Amino acid sequence: MDVLAVGTVALDSIETPHGSVDRALGGSAMYITLAARLMAQNVCLVAAVGGDFPSQYVDSLEAAGVDLGGLEIQEDGHTFAWAGKYHDDLNQRDTLYTDLNVLETFNPIIPDHYKTSKIVCLGNLDPSIQIDVLAQMNNPEFVILDTMNYWIHKTPDSLKDVFGKIDCLMINDSEARDLTGEVNLFRAARLIRDMGPKVLVIKKGEHGALLFAGEDIFSVPAFPLEHIRDPTGAGDAFMGGFAGFISGHNNITLDILKQGVVHGSAVASFTVEKFGPDRLLSLKPSDVTGRVEAFYELTSIPSM
Repeated sequence: MDVLAVGTVALDSIETPHGSVDRALGGSAMYITLAARLMAQNVCLVAAVGGDFPSQYVDSLEAAGVDLGGLEIQEDGHTFAWAGKYHDDLNQRDTLYTDLNVLETFNPIIPDHYKTSKIVCLGNLDPSIQIDVLAQMNNPEFVILDTMNYWIHKTPDSLKDVFGKIDCLMINDSEARDLTGEVNLFRAARLIRDMGPKVLVIKKGEHGALLFAGEDIFSVPAFPLEHIRDPTGAGDAFMGGFAGFISGHNNITLDILKQGVVHGSAVASFTVEKFGPDRLLSLKPSDVTGRVEAFYELTSIPSM
Protein backbone atom coordinates (compact mmCIF):
# COMPACT_ATOMS: atom_id res chain seq x y z
CA MET A 1 0.00 0.00 0.00
CA ASP A 2 1.15 3.55 -0.73
CA VAL A 3 -0.78 5.44 1.97
CA LEU A 4 -2.37 4.15 5.18
CA ALA A 5 -4.65 6.41 7.23
CA VAL A 6 -5.55 5.44 10.79
CA GLY A 7 -8.12 7.66 12.43
CA THR A 8 -11.85 8.20 12.54
CA VAL A 9 -14.83 7.74 10.27
CA ALA A 10 -17.68 9.76 11.67
CA LEU A 11 -21.15 11.17 11.26
CA ASP A 12 -20.88 14.96 11.26
CA SER A 13 -23.69 17.45 11.77
CA ILE A 14 -22.49 20.86 10.61
CA GLU A 15 -23.99 24.32 10.50
CA THR A 16 -22.31 27.29 8.85
CA PRO A 17 -23.67 30.68 7.71
CA HIS A 18 -24.04 29.03 4.28
CA GLY A 19 -26.20 26.04 5.22
CA SER A 20 -26.18 22.83 7.20
CA VAL A 21 -25.96 19.04 6.94
CA ASP A 22 -27.03 16.33 9.34
CA ARG A 23 -25.06 13.11 9.95
CA ALA A 24 -22.86 13.62 6.90
CA LEU A 25 -19.86 11.42 6.20
CA GLY A 26 -16.92 12.72 8.22
CA GLY A 27 -13.81 11.75 10.17
CA SER A 28 -10.07 12.24 9.83
CA ALA A 29 -9.29 8.92 8.10
CA MET A 30 -12.08 9.52 5.62
CA TYR A 31 -10.79 12.97 4.60
CA ILE A 32 -7.17 11.80 4.48
CA THR A 33 -7.87 8.85 2.20
CA LEU A 34 -10.24 10.68 -0.15
CA ALA A 35 -7.57 13.36 -0.61
CA ALA A 36 -4.64 10.93 -0.92
CA ARG A 37 -6.34 8.73 -3.54
CA LEU A 38 -6.12 11.61 -6.01
CA MET A 39 -2.35 11.13 -6.22
CA ALA A 40 -1.55 7.74 -4.65
CA GLN A 41 -2.02 4.40 -6.38
CA ASN A 42 -3.20 2.48 -3.31
CA VAL A 43 -4.89 4.02 -0.28
CA CYS A 44 -6.20 2.15 2.75
CA LEU A 45 -8.10 3.09 5.88
CA VAL A 46 -8.25 1.76 9.44
CA ALA A 47 -11.14 3.00 11.58
CA ALA A 48 -14.26 1.79 13.41
CA VAL A 49 -17.94 2.54 12.86
CA GLY A 50 -21.18 1.26 14.33
CA GLY A 51 -24.09 -0.63 12.90
CA ASP A 52 -25.82 2.69 12.26
CA PHE A 53 -23.23 3.69 9.66
CA PRO A 54 -25.08 4.17 6.34
CA SER A 55 -24.22 1.60 3.68
CA GLN A 56 -24.22 4.31 1.02
CA TYR A 57 -21.22 5.92 2.74
CA VAL A 58 -19.34 2.62 2.49
CA ASP A 59 -20.28 2.48 -1.18
CA SER A 60 -19.05 6.04 -1.75
CA LEU A 61 -15.64 5.33 -0.23
CA GLU A 62 -15.23 2.09 -2.16
CA ALA A 63 -16.30 3.77 -5.41
CA ALA A 64 -13.62 6.43 -4.80
CA GLY A 65 -11.00 3.68 -4.63
CA VAL A 66 -10.37 3.54 -0.87
CA ASP A 67 -9.42 0.08 0.43
CA LEU A 68 -11.78 -0.55 3.38
CA GLY A 69 -10.27 -3.82 4.54
CA GLY A 70 -9.39 -2.11 7.83
CA LEU A 71 -12.85 -0.63 8.49
CA GLU A 72 -14.23 -2.36 11.58
CA ILE A 73 -18.04 -2.39 11.75
CA GLN A 74 -19.36 -2.98 15.27
CA GLU A 75 -22.96 -3.93 14.55
CA ASP A 76 -24.15 -3.39 18.12
CA GLY A 77 -22.38 -0.04 18.47
CA HIS A 78 -22.91 3.53 17.31
CA THR A 79 -20.63 5.53 15.04
CA PHE A 80 -18.55 8.40 16.41
CA ALA A 81 -20.68 11.51 15.97
CA TRP A 82 -19.81 15.20 16.15
CA ALA A 83 -21.78 18.41 15.70
CA GLY A 84 -20.42 21.90 15.23
CA LYS A 85 -21.70 25.38 14.44
CA TYR A 86 -19.42 27.86 12.68
CA HIS A 87 -19.55 31.62 13.23
CA ASP A 88 -19.58 34.24 10.48
CA ASP A 89 -15.82 34.13 10.92
CA LEU A 90 -15.35 30.53 9.80
CA ASN A 91 -12.17 30.27 11.85
CA GLN A 92 -14.43 30.19 14.90
CA ARG A 93 -16.82 27.36 15.76
CA ASP A 94 -18.70 25.91 18.69
CA THR A 95 -18.79 22.17 19.30
CA LEU A 96 -22.39 21.25 20.07
CA TYR A 97 -21.72 17.63 21.01
CA THR A 98 -19.15 14.87 20.67
CA ASP A 99 -20.35 11.29 21.05
CA LEU A 100 -17.33 8.96 21.05
CA ASN A 101 -19.44 5.77 20.84
CA VAL A 102 -17.32 3.00 19.22
CA LEU A 103 -14.26 5.24 19.45
CA GLU A 104 -14.21 4.72 23.23
CA THR A 105 -13.02 1.14 22.77
CA PHE A 106 -11.29 1.49 19.40
CA ASN A 107 -8.15 -0.66 19.34
CA PRO A 108 -6.82 -0.56 15.76
CA ILE A 109 -5.70 -3.88 14.31
CA ILE A 110 -3.63 -3.34 11.18
CA PRO A 111 -4.35 -5.95 8.47
CA ASP A 112 -1.22 -7.79 7.35
CA HIS A 113 -1.30 -6.38 3.82
CA TYR A 114 -1.38 -2.83 5.24
CA LYS A 115 1.73 -3.25 7.39
CA THR A 116 4.12 -2.48 4.55
CA SER A 117 2.47 0.83 3.66
CA LYS A 118 5.00 3.41 2.49
CA ILE A 119 3.34 6.47 4.06
CA VAL A 120 1.45 6.24 7.37
CA CYS A 121 -0.96 9.03 8.35
CA LEU A 122 -1.97 9.02 12.01
CA GLY A 123 -5.12 11.05 12.40
CA ASN A 124 -6.10 12.78 15.62
CA LEU A 125 -6.30 9.96 18.21
CA ASP A 126 -5.03 9.15 21.69
CA PRO A 127 -1.20 9.11 21.41
CA SER A 128 -1.10 5.67 23.04
CA ILE A 129 -3.17 4.34 20.14
CA GLN A 130 -0.85 6.05 17.65
CA ILE A 131 2.16 4.40 19.31
CA ASP A 132 0.43 0.99 19.18
CA VAL A 133 -0.29 1.43 15.46
CA LEU A 134 3.37 2.18 14.72
CA ALA A 135 4.42 -0.92 16.66
CA GLN A 136 2.39 -2.98 14.19
CA MET A 137 3.97 -1.48 11.07
CA ASN A 138 6.95 -2.78 9.08
CA ASN A 139 9.30 0.20 8.79
CA PRO A 140 7.20 2.77 6.93
CA GLU A 141 9.20 5.26 4.90
CA PHE A 142 7.44 8.35 6.23
CA VAL A 143 5.07 8.78 9.20
CA ILE A 144 2.84 11.85 9.52
CA LEU A 145 0.99 12.65 12.75
CA ASP A 146 -1.83 14.97 13.72
CA THR A 147 -2.91 15.83 17.25
CA MET A 148 -4.98 18.44 19.07
CA ASN A 149 -5.05 20.60 22.20
CA TYR A 150 -6.98 17.93 24.14
CA TRP A 151 -4.08 15.45 23.90
CA ILE A 152 -1.49 18.19 24.41
CA HIS A 153 -2.98 18.88 27.84
CA LYS A 154 -4.24 15.42 28.82
CA THR A 155 -1.41 13.14 27.67
CA PRO A 156 1.76 15.24 27.27
CA ASP A 157 4.17 12.41 28.11
CA SER A 158 2.77 9.84 25.65
CA LEU A 159 2.48 12.59 23.03
CA LYS A 160 6.19 13.33 23.36
CA ASP A 161 6.87 9.59 23.15
CA VAL A 162 5.11 9.35 19.80
CA PHE A 163 6.89 12.50 18.56
CA GLY A 164 10.12 10.52 18.76
CA LYS A 165 8.75 7.85 16.43
CA ILE A 166 7.46 10.00 13.55
CA ASP A 167 8.91 11.92 10.62
CA CYS A 168 6.42 14.77 10.29
CA LEU A 169 4.04 16.56 12.64
CA MET A 170 1.11 18.53 11.20
CA ILE A 171 -0.69 20.87 13.59
CA ASN A 172 -2.36 24.25 13.42
CA ASP A 173 -0.93 27.48 14.76
CA SER A 174 -2.93 27.50 18.00
CA GLU A 175 -1.80 23.93 18.76
CA ALA A 176 1.83 24.87 18.11
CA ARG A 177 1.54 27.74 20.57
CA ASP A 178 -0.27 25.56 23.09
CA LEU A 179 2.33 22.82 22.83
CA THR A 180 5.27 25.14 23.45
CA GLY A 181 3.90 28.17 25.27
CA GLU A 182 5.51 30.30 22.57
CA VAL A 183 3.53 32.97 20.73
CA ASN A 184 6.11 33.30 17.96
CA LEU A 185 5.62 30.42 15.53
CA PHE A 186 9.26 30.31 14.46
CA ARG A 187 10.46 29.86 18.04
CA ALA A 188 7.62 27.37 18.62
CA ALA A 189 8.72 25.40 15.56
CA ARG A 190 12.28 25.11 16.87
CA LEU A 191 11.04 23.81 20.23
CA ILE A 192 8.69 21.30 18.60
CA ARG A 193 11.38 19.89 16.33
CA ASP A 194 13.61 19.48 19.38
CA MET A 195 10.94 17.06 20.62
CA GLY A 196 11.55 14.69 17.70
CA PRO A 197 9.76 15.48 14.41
CA LYS A 198 12.30 16.16 11.66
CA VAL A 199 9.63 17.86 9.56
CA LEU A 200 6.97 20.19 10.88
CA VAL A 201 4.00 21.71 9.07
CA ILE A 202 2.06 24.45 10.84
CA LYS A 203 -1.33 25.10 9.25
CA LYS A 204 -2.66 28.64 9.53
CA GLY A 205 -6.11 28.29 7.97
CA GLU A 206 -6.90 31.16 5.65
CA HIS A 207 -3.30 32.37 6.07
CA GLY A 208 -1.73 29.28 4.51
CA ALA A 209 0.90 26.92 5.92
CA LEU A 210 4.54 26.85 7.00
CA LEU A 211 6.95 23.96 6.39
CA PHE A 212 10.03 23.55 8.59
CA ALA A 213 12.58 20.98 7.38
CA GLY A 214 16.32 21.01 8.04
CA GLU A 215 17.40 24.64 8.06
CA ASP A 216 14.69 25.60 5.57
CA ILE A 217 11.38 27.39 6.06
CA PHE A 218 8.83 27.32 3.26
CA SER A 219 5.60 29.33 3.23
CA VAL A 220 2.50 28.68 1.12
CA PRO A 221 -0.55 30.97 1.12
CA ALA A 222 -4.09 29.69 1.24
CA PHE A 223 -5.76 29.67 -2.15
CA PRO A 224 -8.07 32.72 -2.39
CA LEU A 225 -11.70 31.65 -2.58
CA GLU A 226 -14.79 33.80 -2.83
CA HIS A 227 -17.13 31.16 -1.42
CA ILE A 228 -16.26 28.90 1.50
CA ARG A 229 -19.10 26.61 2.53
CA ASP A 230 -17.60 24.35 5.18
CA PRO A 231 -14.03 24.26 6.55
CA THR A 232 -14.54 20.91 8.32
CA GLY A 233 -11.92 18.36 7.33
CA ALA A 234 -9.70 20.80 5.43
CA GLY A 235 -6.71 20.05 7.66
CA ASP A 236 -7.10 16.29 7.19
CA ALA A 237 -7.51 16.75 3.44
CA PHE A 238 -4.29 18.80 3.51
CA MET A 239 -2.51 15.84 5.13
CA GLY A 240 -3.99 13.44 2.60
CA GLY A 241 -2.97 15.58 -0.37
CA PHE A 242 0.53 15.97 1.04
CA ALA A 243 0.83 12.22 1.71
CA GLY A 244 -0.59 11.25 -1.67
CA PHE A 245 1.90 13.44 -3.49
CA ILE A 246 5.03 12.34 -1.64
CA SER A 247 4.01 8.67 -1.93
CA GLY A 248 4.73 8.85 -5.65
CA HIS A 249 8.42 9.64 -5.13
CA ASN A 250 11.17 7.21 -4.17
CA ASN A 251 13.31 9.87 -2.54
CA ILE A 252 11.48 12.34 -0.30
CA THR A 253 13.70 15.38 -0.72
CA LEU A 254 13.16 18.91 0.52
CA ASP A 255 11.78 19.91 -2.89
CA ILE A 256 9.30 17.01 -2.77
CA LEU A 257 8.17 18.11 0.72
CA LYS A 258 7.66 21.66 -0.55
CA GLN A 259 5.63 20.45 -3.50
CA GLY A 260 3.71 18.18 -1.12
CA VAL A 261 2.66 21.23 0.90
CA VAL A 262 1.43 22.95 -2.27
CA HIS A 263 -0.55 19.86 -3.32
CA GLY A 264 -1.99 19.51 0.20
CA SER A 265 -3.05 23.16 0.12
CA ALA A 266 -4.64 22.67 -3.30
CA VAL A 267 -6.74 19.70 -2.17
CA ALA A 268 -7.75 21.48 1.04
CA SER A 269 -8.92 24.49 -0.97
CA PHE A 270 -11.36 22.29 -2.87
CA THR A 271 -12.62 20.62 0.31
CA VAL A 272 -14.08 23.83 1.77
CA GLU A 273 -16.14 24.58 -1.35
CA LYS A 274 -18.92 22.18 -0.34
CA PHE A 275 -20.19 20.50 2.81
CA GLY A 276 -18.49 17.39 4.14
CA PRO A 277 -16.63 15.34 1.52
CA ASP A 278 -18.94 16.25 -1.38
CA ARG A 279 -16.26 18.16 -3.27
CA LEU A 280 -13.58 15.53 -2.64
CA LEU A 281 -15.83 12.77 -3.97
CA SER A 282 -16.25 14.55 -7.30
CA LEU A 283 -12.65 15.71 -7.59
CA LYS A 284 -10.32 14.43 -10.33
CA PRO A 285 -6.49 14.41 -10.36
CA SER A 286 -6.57 16.90 -13.23
CA ASP A 287 -8.50 19.33 -11.01
CA VAL A 288 -5.70 19.19 -8.45
CA THR A 289 -3.05 19.69 -11.13
CA GLY A 290 -4.88 22.75 -12.42
CA ARG A 291 -5.11 24.31 -8.97
CA VAL A 292 -1.45 23.60 -8.24
CA GLU A 293 -0.58 25.47 -11.42
CA ALA A 294 -2.76 28.32 -10.19
CA PHE A 295 -0.80 28.28 -6.92
CA TYR A 296 2.43 28.72 -8.88
CA GLU A 297 0.94 31.72 -10.68
CA LEU A 298 -0.35 33.11 -7.39
CA THR A 299 3.07 32.94 -5.72
CA SER A 300 5.28 33.87 -8.67
CA ILE A 301 7.44 36.90 -7.89
CA PRO A 302 8.78 38.75 -10.96
CA SER A 303 12.55 39.05 -11.11
CA MET A 304 14.06 42.52 -10.90
